[in-house]
Amino acid sequence: MKKISVLVLALLATSAFADTPEETAAKLLDPAKVADVAKDPKAAVAALTNLMDPATAMILMQKGMDPATFTKMAQAGMSPDILKSYAAFIDPNMYMKWLAASIDPNFYTAALAPLMNPNMYMKWLAAPLDPRVLQMAMAPLNPNMYMNWATAPIAPANMNLMMAPLNPNMYTQWAGAAADPRTYGTLGGFMNPAAFSNIANPLAGFLPAIPGMVK
Repeated sequence: MKKISVLVLALLATSAFADTPEETAAKLLDPAKVADVAKDPKAAVAALTNLMDPATAMILMQKGMDPATFTKMAQAGMSPDILKSYAAFIDPNMYMKWLAASIDPNFYTAALAPLMNPNMYMKWLAAPLDPRVLQMAMAPLNPNMYMNWATAPIAPANMNLMMAPLNPNMYTQWAGAAADPRTYGTLGGFMNPAAFSNIANPLAGFLPAIPGMVK
């Protein structure tokens, strides 16, 4: 029992360094970063813990009422950073991390900790009276919200977004990201011609030592 208490205290101590609800909401609303939650078991546990917190749901709902949020999501979806983010799913190192987490009891304990935390349930019971929830309930009565949505199609950010497919630099950036071995993590080493030089020429390592071959 003492060991379990020590483990729980350690998990609570490490949770202080996890992402805040604001950071988790920002990741979930960014197509180029949402995959980061699934890459690392620790990040997945941190996201799960924050999703159990009603503050994260409030932030997501608040941002969902702002048209600028969807503009930023579309901008991120057209960025080559999204290729770099999702290419990590073909990296064997990611699956090795999850395999190690699947046999680690600390991982399951950390994942279940939010469900066993009575403070989380108290937060949900008090959520209807939270000022952020009351503010969102009053938002439909605010004409500024409708003006923001009505003027969204002609907002400069959205106008630039519509013109982005006509910019050749976007395709150059995508091509550069696709050809960059660093995009593919461990597997990117197979795209480096230097990795096959010794295989293609087994004597490459001995030629400099042969007299008369070095110029």
